[in-house]
Amino acid sequence: MLNYRPRIAVLLAAYNGMAFIEQQLQTILQQKGVKVAVYISVDLSSDGIFQWCQKLAQSHPEVTVLPYGERFGGAASNFYRLIRDVDFSAFDYIALSDQDDIWLPDKLISACQSIDKHGVDAYSSNVLAFWPDGHEQLIDKAQPQRQYDYLFESAGPGCTYVMKTKPLMAFKTALISDWEQANQVTLHDWFLYAFFRTNDYQWIIDSEYKMRYRQHEHNQVGVNKGFNARIKRLRLLRNGWYKQQVLLIAQLVDTDNSLFTSRWHILKKITQLRRDWKDRLVLCACVLMGLFK
Repeated sequence: MLNYRPRIAVLLAAYNGMAFIEQQLQTILQQKGVKVAVYISVDLSSDGIFQWCQKLAQSHPEVTVLPYGERFGGAASNFYRLIRDVDFSAFDYIALSDQDDIWLPDKLISACQSIDKHGVDAYSSNVLAFWPDGHEQLIDKAQPQRQYDYLFESAGPGCTYVMKTKPLMAFKTALISDWEQANQVTLHDWFLYAFFRTNDYQWIIDSEYKMRYRQHEHNQVGVNKGFNARIKRLRLLRNGWYKQQVLLIAQLVDTDNSLFTSRWHILKKITQLRRDWKDRLVLCACVLMGLFK
């Protein structure tokens, strides 16, 4: 058990999220056992969310809204902006937040206790996805980590990430130095996980969930559930997006990419490329069929 209240900077990326952000922020500001400061970056929106966040900040000194008016075009670039522009050096931990989820009251303190207990540098976890029709589903991302899994997937939803300050400061330096190339990585949580793993920072993926992960038609990524979601991901494989992102991340984190010289090199390492055996089978099939090209 921690004998102090950790200071946590929560970096929240928002875009046209008025339908959900009030509930999300309530669950962040009501976190138990921690001292929270929330930093909000609002992508250019049309629903008045920036003005609402400004008004909230006037009555909540722990909330800071970053300058407004830039079009980021995606959650990743918005989070990169937060990591670049927020001075979080005085905090013990940094957490990432979407605008539309529901955090359980002990989400952050549980993450900090897990980091402390296991002596690691970063934490992510499973989530309980939920849909407007009342359906719920546990999303399991806590399979044992593999040697190269970070090149092919993230450590789970970025909104579960809680990271120590020192390694995230190192990521910030690397991000700024490769700013244009880094912004081509369209999944910030994947990039962060790869950076931590390749720089010998230890990461734990918790099988417990402390967050309800809202699913709706405007999710940028969301849960891989249903026929349409699988078709979308197959298209990303076929058009080369997935391999392009894999190679880009490998280059940014200075990983030896001899793994990618041929499909046979990939197949020989297939057991080390994804955590879930079902995902390894899918990747193997895609490589054999020439879809991972």
